[in-house]
Amino acid sequence: MSIIKFGTDGWRAVIAEDFTFANLDRVSQATADYWKSHPIEGTHSRKVVVGYDRRFLSDQFGARVAEIFVGNGFTVTLTAQPTPTPSVSFEVKRQKAIGGVMITASHNPAAFNGFKLKAWYGGASEASLCQAVEQLLDINPILSIPFAEAIKTRQIAIKDIRKAHYTAIKKLVNFELIATSELKFAHEALYGVGAGCFDELLAGTTCQVSTINAEHNPGFGGISPEPIAKNYIHSIPFLQKQPHDICLVTDGDADRVGGLMGDGTPLSTHQISCLLLRHYVKNRGMRGKVVKALTTTTMVDRMCASMGLELVETGVGFKYIAAEILKGGVLLGFEESGGIGFPKHIPERDGIAAGLVLLEMLAMEKKPLKKILAELEKEYGSYRYARIDAHFPLEKRTALMDFCKNNPPARLLKSSVTEVKSFDGVKFIAADGSWLMLRGSGTEPILRIYAEAGSDADAAALLKVGVRMTTRV
Repeated sequence: MSIIKFGTDGWRAVIAEDFTFANLDRVSQATADYWKSHPIEGTHSRKVVVGYDRRFLSDQFGARVAEIFVGNGFTVTLTAQPTPTPSVSFEVKRQKAIGGVMITASHNPAAFNGFKLKAWYGGASEASLCQAVEQLLDINPILSIPFAEAIKTRQIAIKDIRKAHYTAIKKLVNFELIATSELKFAHEALYGVGAGCFDELLAGTTCQVSTINAEHNPGFGGISPEPIAKNYIHSIPFLQKQPHDICLVTDGDADRVGGLMGDGTPLSTHQISCLLLRHYVKNRGMRGKVVKALTTTTMVDRMCASMGLELVETGVGFKYIAAEILKGGVLLGFEESGGIGFPKHIPERDGIAAGLVLLEMLAMEKKPLKKILAELEKEYGSYRYARIDAHFPLEKRTALMDFCKNNPPARLLKSSVTEVKSFDGVKFIAADGSWLMLRGSGTEPILRIYAEAGSDADAAALLKVGVRMTTRV
């Protein structure tokens, strides 16, 4: 049988190759076995929330997961339509359920689907829980109850859970200010489940919303639903012809945020994180601990040092940021891929919430986004980020990481290397703040090479340095 292994955020595989109903049965039964044997005090230990995205067969995969949980004695709230991942996470917390499952492969290409595990607190499950589920695979036979029977006996309740989530995120911001701001903004939905969310949230306000790529297309129009510039093939020309104040971008399951300036110039997810941090401190007057994954821009470090904020750096995967949020005292949590967490909300990334906070920023500042960004870079410097994903054999991964850790380059371009971090991949940091990092995918023969420098040209040059390092083993 296929090996099922959880990565940084759930189990993902190619539909009909490894992501099959048979394998979904196995992982669902193992999850049910874990939750049955590990009840959480203060939760409804036999209540589960199941959601799904717009991918091929996602609705049927979601229904099958519900059948198995019911067969194991759980009651299930199943989403009535394709639903954002943060809506599922919020509903788990709201219902005090023991956990949730989201059928999605997030930003991966259309050929993939996935199984995200959500913990009782409304966030990504810890690595130890995922490993425990892996250990329970194939221990017990698959138990299930037919869908129609479970509906009839009210063991499965089909519900639109998005409204409660939308109500909650409106309370995160000064919604009245946004509602009267007359902002004209676009939303690049990338054919994902976030389509229509801002139209619904801002219905009846003075804001004008233009949604791009809102139709349900399991093929995602031939792109990957990831909030990065190469996938903005429709939104860039749209904005060049019809300028807006900002264009918000959500990924396939709407837990990540990206963006473009009103003229179609792409924003990096790093720029968005820094804009939000500036907004929380400068405009809202808030303080607290800032948490970031180590692949996130150095500008966050510089901002925290300047503002007198404690900074905590974690490995890659929002579950590590969530663990810090659960400890308390956190202002914001950031990761390189556009995942942003708001501790007053849920310990989970939420692309829709992040979009609303960006609108609040524009409504408060009453100046063009380009000017706000220029002010940010004038104060903290220019940072340009680049990343490539290269094929690299899994069996050589350990040797490469050992080599990089023990043989760091003396310099990154013209600046001396002053620090090496190796708690998740290997990251080389130079005196001028530029950095280069190599890190392998948890489940695929892919090596991710990340770099940041003061210019796009230098960031690209650092990536070449990283590629050369892969040839040394």
